[in-house]
Amino acid sequence: MLMHRVIPCLLLSDGGLVKTRKFKNPIYVGDPINAVRIFNDKEVDELVVLDIVASTKGLAPDFTLIEAIASECFIPLAYGGGISTIEHVRTLFRLGVEKVILNTALHVTPDLVKAVVCDYGSQAVVASIDVKRKLFGRWEVTTCSGTKQTGWDPVEFSQYVAGLGVGEILLTSIDNEGSMAGYDIALTSTVSQAVNIPVIASGGAGSLNDLRDAILNGHASAVAAGSMFVLYGPHRAVLISYPEYSVLTELLK
Repeated sequence: MLMHRVIPCLLLSDGGLVKTRKFKNPIYVGDPINAVRIFNDKEVDELVVLDIVASTKGLAPDFTLIEAIASECFIPLAYGGGISTIEHVRTLFRLGVEKVILNTALHVTPDLVKAVVCDYGSQAVVASIDVKRKLFGRWEVTTCSGTKQTGWDPVEFSQYVAGLGVGEILLTSIDNEGSMAGYDIALTSTVSQAVNIPVIASGGAGSLNDLRDAILNGHASAVAAGSMFVLYGPHRAVLISYPEYSVLTELLK
C-alpha cells in the first residue's frame, strides 16, 4: 500500500475536460466521464474534480454533471467549484461526493467553512490555496482562478484555514501549473511544515521523480497531478492514454 496518496486532478470548463497552463488558455482534452472510467480501472487513491469557471462566473455547481461523474466514480471523489452555500454542500454529498474543495468561500464566507466542518467533519473539507510568485520571489494567495489578489501570504493563510477546521490543504503553484517541470518544492515545504494538517502538492508534476520530490523534499502528504495523466502526444492536448497506475507504487521504494 502507498504511504502517500497520488491523486489525478481533472479540470472542468462548461462541462468539458480541459487542461490549462498557469491557469490560462484552457484546452479541451475530452469527456470527463470517460476519464473517470479510466481512473476507476487504474484504481487510483482518490480523484479531484475542479470546475475552474463556476466561481469566476458566479455559477453554482453543475449538479447534473457531478451526479453523472459520481455515478461512474468508484473511488473517493472530491469536488470544488461554485460552492457558496450549505445547500450546495448537502446536495454534493447526497450525489456521492466525499469531500468538498473550497477556495473562494475561504475568503468570502468563512462561516460556511465552519458550518461544513461542524456538520460533516474536518475530513470532508479541503482548502484549495492557489499561489502566485510576485516581485522578488514573494508568494501571494489568489482566488478566482488566479485573477484576484488577496494580499495573504500562503503560510499565514494556511494557518488561518487550518484554524477554521479544514481537514487538508490542496496547495497549487500557479506558476508551475501545467508546465510539467516539477512542483514548487520551496512553497510546498514551507507550507507543509507550517501546519499540522495534510498538504496536497499540486501544479507542475511531469514525472514520478516530481511526485517523489514533493513528498520527500516538499514534505507533502499527497501529490496531485493533471497534465501527466491527461495529456499525451507532441502537442500534449489529446486524452488518449494514462500511465499504468501500478508504476506509481514505485514512488517511495
